[in-house]
Formats: sequence, C-alpha cells, structure tokens
Amino acid sequence: MGQVNDLDSFRALLTPEGLGLLDSLRDYDPSQELAVATRLRRTHAPELVSAALAQARLRQRAVAKFGADDAYRMFFTPNGVEQSTRATVAAYRAGVFASHGVRGVADLCCGIGGDALALARAGIEVLAVDRDELTAEVARANAAALGLAGLIEVRCADVADVDTSGWDAVFVDPARRGGRGRIFDPEAYSPPLSWAVGAALKAPFAALKIAPGIPHEAIPPEAEAEWISDGGDVKEAVLWFGGGAAESPGTGGMRGAVTPGSVRATLLPAHASLWTSAPLPAPPVGPVGRYLYEPDGAVIRAHLVAEIVAASGGRLVDETIAYVTNDEPYDSPYTTAYEITDELPFNMKKLKALLREREVGILTVKKRGSAVEPEELRRKMKLQGRNSATVFLTRVAGAPTMLVGHPVAAPA
Repeated sequence: MGQVNDLDSFRALLTPEGLGLLDSLRDYDPSQELAVATRLRRTHAPELVSAALAQARLRQRAVAKFGADDAYRMFFTPNGVEQSTRATVAAYRAGVFASHGVRGVADLCCGIGGDALALARAGIEVLAVDRDELTAEVARANAAALGLAGLIEVRCADVADVDTSGWDAVFVDPARRGGRGRIFDPEAYSPPLSWAVGAALKAPFAALKIAPGIPHEAIPPEAEAEWISDGGDVKEAVLWFGGGAAESPGTGGMRGAVTPGSVRATLLPAHASLWTSAPLPAPPVGPVGRYLYEPDGAVIRAHLVAEIVAASGGRLVDETIAYVTNDEPYDSPYTTAYEITDELPFNMKKLKALLREREVGILTVKKRGSAVEPEELRRKMKLQGRNSATVFLTRVAGAPTMLVGHPVAAPA
C-alpha cells in the first residue's frame, strides 16, 4: 500500500503508461498478485507496478460504494475508500442541496471527492477543500476522470483558512477515524464538531456529515438531524442548517424548511422519509401479538420508534427494545414485518426441539437485548430440514425470550 500513499507514484498512474496499466488490471485476481506483478515488471518499472496493483485493489473495493462504471474510472486512497460517502447517499444529499436552490457549495474536508462529484452531477458548482496533498490530488483526478472538472475546483488547504462567504452553502465531512480507528467523541473529529457547527451557522444553508451513533444530546439545537439508511443499512447522520422550503428530492412532495430540533429518518433507495418536530412520549408496552415489526435502523437511531407504534396501533414488547408488535397486519416502508408462530422462554433445548419438529434447515437469527451470538446459536441447533424460520433473541417484559416466526410477504 505504500506506493498508493506516495504522491509521485500516484502521479505516475495518471500518465498514459499508468492509465494503460490500470485498464489492464480491471479484472485481475488479487490471489494471483505475485504472478501478475512478476509478469508486469518485465515491461514496467517496479514502483509503477506496485502502485497500479494497489490502486486496482482499491478500485475493486470501491465498486460496492460507487458502482463499477465509476469505480473503475476513479482513483482512491485506502482511507478514501473507507471514509467516502456511498454514491447513492451522496446523490440523495446533492438533491437536497439542489432542491433548496443551492448553486454553489464549499465542500470542506472533501476527501477523494465523492460528495463533490454528486453535487457537480446535480449541476452545482463546488469548491472542494482538503488539507492532505495526495487526497486533494486524487479528488482533482476524479473530477477530471468523470468529466466534472469544469464544476469542481479542488484546493489543498486547511479548511479553517478558507473563506466560504461567497458560497450558497457549506458541506463539512469531518474525519472520524484516527490512528486507533473510529472516533466516537464529536469534539475529537478533525475538525471538531463545534468548529463545523460554527462554519455551518455562518452559511445561508449547510449540512454536516456525522457518525450515526452520535448521542442526541450532542446535536446542536439549531440543527435538523437526519439519519440515512441505504438498503437497510444505516450509513450516516446529517445535520442540516438554514434554508427555506424545498421540493423533496425523489418524491415530488415538499421536504419543508429546516426545522431546528426536528429529527428525520430517510430510507434509500425508496426515498421514504419519516419526520417530526415534536417526538412522541414513550410508547405503550404489551404482550407479543401475531405480528412483530422491526423498524429500520435509521428510524431507531432517530428515536422515531414511538411514531411507528402510534401509526401501527401497536405496542413495544419491552420498554427498552425496539420491536413493535400488533395483532393486526401493518404495512410500512419503515418496518420489516414478521408473523410470530411461537414464543418461548430462553431455552436452547426447547428451541432445538421446536426447529427439529418444524424441519427447519435454514434459520435467520436476529437479536436485540441478548448476548447470544447468532452463529453460536446456529451451531447448537444442528439444523436439518427443508423449511426456513426466523428466531428473535430478545426480552419481553424484561424476561429473556425467543420468538419464532417468518417474514410477511410484501403486498403486491
């Protein structure tokens, strides 16, 4: 990986020789790297081959975030692949900026340029700033590779030294990883959350990307907080500041003005958005009914489970567990529905006997409020059979419980 982090080696990849080498490695198998490297070093400098192989590996990893069409044209650093925004999420956020009439964004801490690319594709002019010289060079190369250099100016600078007063909006994506891994304290972000909030409050419109696990008490009162999931996985949280009413991207409805203190859960790719400015009080708790509803992770992170309980006419199975239950079917984009067939006290032997009786060979294990690991449970069950089932390891009214059922088919 050393060559990827070397600016001279990266620039060598941008030469005709380097680009040709990268093109030849699009479909290479990393398990065959030694043989590939040996062959290529007969006609190319060893340093260039090492850099190209490292870049090829990064491109393969990046396909999951950017799609093959873009990933195999773009350039990456190891941190850039890890920390960049998934393209679907970046496109959604760029749509929000555009819907508020934003035509120019100062993208601070731009990284390899994932958000800048999405903003430019939405027709927005971007000043992309990063203090790391190699990262800024990679962002510049990505803008050129995707034909967006005319809308993206990349600047290598400390974001604290950049004047954003001439821009319609500010977007800040602080670094949330350090030498020891993920950073959980918002004031340990680089730059700190307090600095990013200050920069946002100076702009007519702004968004800050933060970790989805941020404590609600750390959210500034001036912000609207949004949690975003993509394909059922919670990807990030965003703090929005300023701006008037806007057309909601992807739905045709009104997203509305940023409301300080409000919370929102947005589910992609459906663009379903659950929002409230006045969260409901703690929901009721009651016995397990015929149906169990698992709220999307973004709904849970946004503390909007009570809204799901109210909309479904249901109840929680436990006051500390985000499983909603009801005796009647309830269809919602914000939940996954299961029909419950059995409720057992936590007992491995009883569960094993039940699954054997039902001829369950495929078992999905979900847990909330249980220390048991799903793989450990599967091993102990020694599954055999032609049927499938889902088991929930959880608490019901404080007691460790196993719920057995199956997913409810979505309405046609």
